Amino acid sequence: MNAHDRVATLLSDAEQIYRDDPAFARQPAAALVAECSARFAEPLRIALAGTLKAGKSTLLNALIGEELAPSNATECTRIVTWFRHGNAPSVRAWHLNGMSAPVPVDRPEGHLNFDLDGLDPAAVDRLEVTWPSNELNRTTVIDTPGTASLNAEISARTMRLLAPDNGVSGADAVVYLMRSAGASDVNVLSELSRQVGGRAGPLGVIGVVSRADEIGVGRLDAMLSAKEVAAGYATELAATGLCQSVVPVAGLLALTARTLRQSEFAALQTLAAVPANDLQVSLLSADRFARENSPLPLPAEVRARLVRRFGLFGLRISVTLLQTGVVDSSSLATELLRRSGLTELQEILNVQFGQRADQLKVHSALSGLRRILDDYPAAATRPLLRSVDEMLSDVHGFEELRLIGLLRSRTTTLSESEVVEITRLIGGYGTSPDDRLGLDPFETMTSGATVALGAVQRWRQRARHPLNDAFSRRVCNAAARSAEGLVAEFASAREQATTQSGPRPIPRR
Repeated sequence: MNAHDRVATLLSDAEQIYRDDPAFARQPAAALVAECSARFAEPLRIALAGTLKAGKSTLLNALIGEELAPSNATECTRIVTWFRHGNAPSVRAWHLNGMSAPVPVDRPEGHLNFDLDGLDPAAVDRLEVTWPSNELNRTTVIDTPGTASLNAEISARTMRLLAPDNGVSGADAVVYLMRSAGASDVNVLSELSRQVGGRAGPLGVIGVVSRADEIGVGRLDAMLSAKEVAAGYATELAATGLCQSVVPVAGLLALTARTLRQSEFAALQTLAAVPANDLQVSLLSADRFARENSPLPLPAEVRARLVRRFGLFGLRISVTLLQTGVVDSSSLATELLRRSGLTELQEILNVQFGQRADQLKVHSALSGLRRILDDYPAAATRPLLRSVDEMLSDVHGFEELRLIGLLRSRTTTLSESEVVEITRLIGGYGTSPDDRLGLDPFETMTSGATVALGAVQRWRQRARHPLNDAFSRRVCNAAARSAEGLVAEFASAREQATTQSGPRPIPRR
């Protein structure tokens, strides 16, 4: 029985015990377990958190590929907003008293606006946006208010969701946006790490240097500067092991790339034909570019819309790409997306969140169930509590996730090549056997079992090296255990293939 099935059984047993025990007839224990089970059946929950104006809503829109989250400073940005997949679009406001009501919306120029007139944001617990989006099929995304707001209650909303004092985090994983690695960011990350990852270290926290193009003041090489800054932040945060990765992303450019319109492409082509000196002077500032008496051959309202959608960095890089050979809107969108940093972030999210969704959900479910078993103790639930504790401490996937982050922050006795190999083996570059072993699919099929067995032997032996410190020994043992899992997986596949094919018939003479 795998971890997912074991957790489902534990939840079912706990709910049954509480429902059958008269001592809990007037207590909410069974209902709380049912809520935990319902969450376990839902898609992975990923929350976007960060300081005020860090670009959370813009990045959320870029990840989804549609302008669903209002990004300007409205009442919506003061409320936790959930984005779920659904067959029909809808927006509902859930109040603190448990009641809900539909929220009127409109969609001018492709972006969604919520009409919250008549609603008191302080009385609203959350907004729930249901939308038919492929990006939301396997993931529920949560947009949170700024964590360093001047209004303490607004910041408290985010922390109550992600790091409640006496509860389990409302998210399975967190993408934390920062414009600098300040003390407030480190404090928030420490609290998120404690709640989302538990006491043993972070399971699902990724850092993003947001609005990265602004670091280079919109220059063409702005993202190169941002990568250097992100590397510096990663080094600083690595000292605490609070993030598994830190990547720079120009959220506005990423969103525009995913929603690029043909009319915008045509306007950019017009700009690309403008003499270089005139265009350079006009792009010195957003005000200069959009002003009425500009010499540029585009109406002021078109230019204002372009600078709002692209920013100065996006305009400069788009025009340069068109002048150097990009000929259609699809190619331009692809280039802008790649240069925005979103593609790299999506790959990291896929490897560390998407391919680990079951493990992250298992951790959240076990944490939630343990909290309930602690709050409502009974003789019949003691075996369940022991099983929960065993799973929280023994599930190897949790150890892999923690080590992926810690390997960036801890000094080891391993060589650089050994660290790379271990990171690959424990799933830092992907969780398939191909990714873990560094083989192509054919090599995995023909020699994967042999390579995995060799990895078990090598890392068990390396773990016994007399000069290892405790952490290096832990890492080597984890790599060996990951390789053992692959050996078991290959053996199971071989046994299944033999069972399905059946015994060979005895040839007739």
